[in-house]
Amino acid sequence: MDALTVQLPSSAPLTDDQFYDLCRANPDLRIERNANGELVFMSPTGGETGNRNSEINADFVIWNRQAKLGKVFDSSTCFKLPNGADRSPDVAWVKQDRWDALTPEQREKFPPIAPDFVLELMSPSDALEAAQAKMQEYMENGVKLGWLINRRDRQVEIYRLGQAVEILPAPDRLSGEAVLPNFILDLQWFWDS
Repeated sequence: MDALTVQLPSSAPLTDDQFYDLCRANPDLRIERNANGELVFMSPTGGETGNRNSEINADFVIWNRQAKLGKVFDSSTCFKLPNGADRSPDVAWVKQDRWDALTPEQREKFPPIAPDFVLELMSPSDALEAAQAKMQEYMENGVKLGWLINRRDRQVEIYRLGQAVEILPAPDRLSGEAVLPNFILDLQWFWDS
């Protein structure tokens, strides 16, 4: 099932504060806003996807606690991208100096920053083209490295700023490269569990 997209009238666009307030008033809804100002309502994940996402996020948190290079965020965090979209990747990471450059108010609301790294874990109901378009949007807004993990098709698409997409069939591990120094995501358990 694709996400539900609601177009607002051009005479009544939501300001950033109004969008933030809408999300806060409806905490049980997963809402994003695309660059056109349309609201995108996403369904919650199922158990298998939620479990895998939690396991993956834990690996990032453990690495980051040791590396102390930035901040890790889960899918509940919405980022205000430079193109005006408000997006919530399943996992995001922002380099510490970039995070520190934000004001306390910016950090408290939807941070106006493109993460350095994003990960999207597709649910069985997600449309591949929509997920790929979202990944391209991240890259166009300055994300340096992105992983689109597609369990259904048993593949990972690696997005790098300014480079062609690399597609790996069911990799055992992924490297954080220069963006996430010394980070390795072990995926041996992921494909068959």
